[in-house]
Amino acid sequence: MHAEKVPDVRCPPARPCHAARLLLPCVLVVLAGFGLTARAERADRQAPLAFTADTARVDDQKAVHTLSGNVEITKGSIVIKAAQVEVRQGKDGHQIAVATGGAKRATFRQKREGLEEFIEGEAERLEYDSRADAVKLVGQAVMRRLRGSTVADEVNGSVITYDNTSEVFQVQGGATAGGGTGRVRGVLTPRETPAAGAGR
Repeated sequence: MHAEKVPDVRCPPARPCHAARLLLPCVLVVLAGFGLTARAERADRQAPLAFTADTARVDDQKAVHTLSGNVEITKGSIVIKAAQVEVRQGKDGHQIAVATGGAKRATFRQKREGLEEFIEGEAERLEYDSRADAVKLVGQAVMRRLRGSTVADEVNGSVITYDNTSEVFQVQGGATAGGGTGRVRGVLTPRETPAAGAGR
């Protein structure tokens, strides 16, 4: 069935695949910058999933929601925005959302636990698995750590996978459409310590 301007429909709550070839030195840099401290909100995994969209198609037999047009999904502090999202719900209640962004690309945002910091990502396709508590960004993927509104760290690659359970990022390079090498790129800023911030 179709529904115009769907208002906040709620679904009850419910490891990403590792790339065959990872650029190990780059992965280690990412872990040093993100993985050891990128602790996301723990309550997000059990939070209900709510969405808004221009149209929605619900297949109850297959437990599939197909959302189209200015889609926004929230699950605790997680916010996913995309042109289209397909949400599949397992018998145990877990959800898998596959988002495609169209011209604007799909985006992901999640608050870090106990801090005014956020993890943000964007890619051509975004996959979120509530059971694994993981997000995978595919196609010109970018992931950032923000302190307030200031970008602290940023990594770029063809595929970025973030496992919230193990608190590990993995970044994969790959050939680009323009014939480039697709090497992993990133910028990491020094960690702030209590001593460094005391004089501010």
